Amino acid sequence: MKKFLVLILMFVCVSANAQLTDLARLEYSFIPKNKSEDQYTRIRALVNYPIKIKEDSYFVIGSEYNRIYLNLNDKYPFDTSAIETITIIDLNLAYTYKMNEYWRVAYSITPRLASTLNKKITNKDFFVNGGVFFIKDRTKAKELEKPYRLILGLTYNTTAGIPFPLPLISYFRQMTEKWSYTVGVPKMNLKYAFSPEKSLQSFVGLDGYFAHLQKPTMVNGNQVDNISLSLVVAGLGYEYQFTKHLVWFAYSGYTLRLNNVLRNADRDNVFTLDNLNTFYLRTGIKFRL
Repeated sequence: MKKFLVLILMFVCVSANAQLTDLARLEYSFIPKNKSEDQYTRIRALVNYPIKIKEDSYFVIGSEYNRIYLNLNDKYPFDTSAIETITIIDLNLAYTYKMNEYWRVAYSITPRLASTLNKKITNKDFFVNGGVFFIKDRTKAKELEKPYRLILGLTYNTTAGIPFPLPLISYFRQMTEKWSYTVGVPKMNLKYAFSPEKSLQSFVGLDGYFAHLQKPTMVNGNQVDNISLSLVVAGLGYEYQFTKHLVWFAYSGYTLRLNNVLRNADRDNVFTLDNLNTFYLRTGIKFRL
């Protein structure tokens, strides 16, 4: 249970970081189950619209849509039809401004609908994520030999069931014209730029979801009310920049940890759908700041 809570909060960090930098994103993810015909696919679309309040001050409104397909072809001790598709819809609200010459602060709140949507929507289908982030971006500073960006933050997520925020830290450094790296939680990578348009990176990252089951299912005498996927993946990523803001990306690798489980109302593990490490693919296109 403790590992599950930490991973859920890391996913919030990943989402919040992307929401602050991407104006639009369309992506596809594919994870086949090892030694099985089962597979997981996800279609994700995101759009954010910044509204200038005053100089260096913006209000950002946007939305993210995730459609998850669980193609469960193996035999299970329950009816899988109620969990074949999962829908996650976020409303992204953020406000950011410059505190001084070097530091920017951003506040975000994200109401979320995460459910199988088999029946009428109830309050159990809704969650709230949020955070505050302090950003020191010196990547454009020409006087620095090795430009950098530091992000410090606190994130909160009602899904995790922890009544206090947890920290986020991310540090980016441009070592040379070709090489750069990012360290911290929840993402690490080492990137090599072949040219201003093409780059290759090695990475370690997190992915997953948590959603409510509108049709509670009995499994081996226990009721399941929620479903979650948590994974840690390592691999290679390639990006091609069509323009200054439009980027195509592809990340492929192998999971270091994978846990796809059905959970009860207390979020305890009732039945494990998959825990075998396997291939991972995520690709798409994004329009970023």
